[in-house]
Amino acid sequence: MANPSKKLSWLLRHGAPSVNIAMDAAGWVAVSDVLAYLKIGLPDLVKVVADNNKSRLELRDGRIRACQGHSREGMPVTLEALEATWEPFVGKNRLVWHGTTAAATRGISKLGILPGERTHVHLAEELDSKVGKRANVEIMLGVSVEKVGALFRAGNGVVLARHVPADCIVELWATEAPRTKATLDLERELRSHFPAIAERQAETKLALDEMTKETQELGLYDY
Repeated sequence: MANPSKKLSWLLRHGAPSVNIAMDAAGWVAVSDVLAYLKIGLPDLVKVVADNNKSRLELRDGRIRACQGHSREGMPVTLEALEATWEPFVGKNRLVWHGTTAAATRGISKLGILPGERTHVHLAEELDSKVGKRANVEIMLGVSVEKVGALFRAGNGVVLARHVPADCIVELWATEAPRTKATLDLERELRSHFPAIAERQAETKLALDEMTKETQELGLYDY
């Protein structure tokens, strides 16, 4: 079969009901149904799951599912059932990240990050994470873990939220390298659309100014 991984991901995320394969509310389907549909053997299926570059698939006790990324429309999955199978996210960092485009960022500043046609917004725990980000992103948005509310971690490490309000976005970086004047100008322009980013930058500047003043008063600067 040509590209069984891609066909399997489509089946488990978007297409099972359309080909009369039963799926429960957490996205699980019977392995036997998948083997019959794909016309492959169990060893081939195990290899497809193991070789998936972002560990998007789970195989357990005669059942298989996509870890996350399900369509909302036309699928039997529910937010509650999916979240019950993920672990609550308690990260070591104060930010998680969402990759997007410069054009989409301006709309996000008004509506926040929406899941679109999927069940949840996908986020990454680290800026350089391989999971939770789309390829070829232009902008990384830093989301405050403290402010955003309920977050979950799927089995493959993707961090998920139902919605990210705009005021939870507190950092923004362009991904272009090397960093040019145009890159810095783009960051500055896009950051201006997010009050929480401007507020955080003002607080940081105030703290630095106070530290400088205290240092000067202590005579630690050598003029």
